[in-house]
Amino acid sequence: MGLNDTPSGERIHIAFFGRRNAGKSSVVNAVTGQDLAIVSAAKGTTTDPVYKAMELLPLGPVMIVDTPGFDDEGTLGELRIRKTRQVLNKTDIAVLVVDAVEGMTAADAALLQRIKEKNIAYVLVFNKLDLLEKAVEPEKDQIYVSALYQQGISELKERLGTLRSDREGKLTIVGDLIHPSDFVVLVVPIDKAAPKGRLILPQQQTIRDILEADAAAIVVKEYELHDTLAHLGKKPALVITDSQVFAKVSADTPPDIPLTSFSILMARHKGLLESAVHGVAAVEKLQDEDMVLIAEGCTHHRQCDDIGTIKIPRWLRNYTGKNIKIHTVSGMEFPDDLSPYALIVHCGGCMLNEREVRYRMKCAKDQQVPITNYGIMIAYMQGILKRSLQLFPYLADVIA
Repeated sequence: MGLNDTPSGERIHIAFFGRRNAGKSSVVNAVTGQDLAIVSAAKGTTTDPVYKAMELLPLGPVMIVDTPGFDDEGTLGELRIRKTRQVLNKTDIAVLVVDAVEGMTAADAALLQRIKEKNIAYVLVFNKLDLLEKAVEPEKDQIYVSALYQQGISELKERLGTLRSDREGKLTIVGDLIHPSDFVVLVVPIDKAAPKGRLILPQQQTIRDILEADAAAIVVKEYELHDTLAHLGKKPALVITDSQVFAKVSADTPPDIPLTSFSILMARHKGLLESAVHGVAAVEKLQDEDMVLIAEGCTHHRQCDDIGTIKIPRWLRNYTGKNIKIHTVSGMEFPDDLSPYALIVHCGGCMLNEREVRYRMKCAKDQQVPITNYGIMIAYMQGILKRSLQLFPYLADVIA
């Protein structure tokens, strides 16, 4: 997987914020070396976040995001500001662009304070250096640039490359759980929602992680697992399955072979696992007419037996015997008010970066709404949660 193939959820997100006409889009274009965003003297030219995947050394693959002005006005302006706030929730490094001629305003200071409260690495960029009448001495975390004349842009890119985001040093998906020369068996049903001939993203990422750990990945369909294990000639270090076939795979996998799912591994990778394990117990407390939020990080064409909108609601109602109401959201949509919900069930989050997943987790915690994820809940309802988490002994007390 090359830099251009790195999924957006695995890229460091660098977002540019600022008031209308501060020159955000001009700075973005100067940093990327492309006309990524439309530039105009008219206020409010950027109406939706604009994304650009690129490489920025030494950070590697990054996602550059240009946002609407956070001082926008009117009904549409409020919607644009909401989009900007959503971007802030998944920003690893923030660039606050200020009009150098006007200087810091109360609105700039308020956004900077919010960036600091969210513990986001940031740099303060004063644009339009060419319009200043006299030279200025930047303070710490400040850079003066002229996007029009490319002044200070190289320095800005170098500064971005030195910022340390909280993504660095995070866990791999599975590499730390296996050893060189291990066999890992992946059970991969053919997902109708995936384009023909392709594995879905968590499966691709897990295979790559196994190979980078110098182990061997053996990929089978669910009905091939039993014979594969019988004729493999070497006990695998781990079996990883799609959650939708958890019960069958558990029955076909001997007890002495560790078993887990792609969804559980992704929950750990994104920082959700422990909260998801704690939250799944709320399934036992669900009552008739309770509302459950099912949240997915991606948008895709719904198939007739879609896991998020069909299978999980059916399994949940069958397990609890209750008439549970389901509300489904996808992509960047995630409710600010979670009070109507008795439980949140989240997907693996492969299309979201870690900061976005942690933000959603924190929202649930702050509003005292339990949150779990697909793999944890499916394993719980099928009575195999303890087995699927045996790789993580620090969770033993939670599932005992």
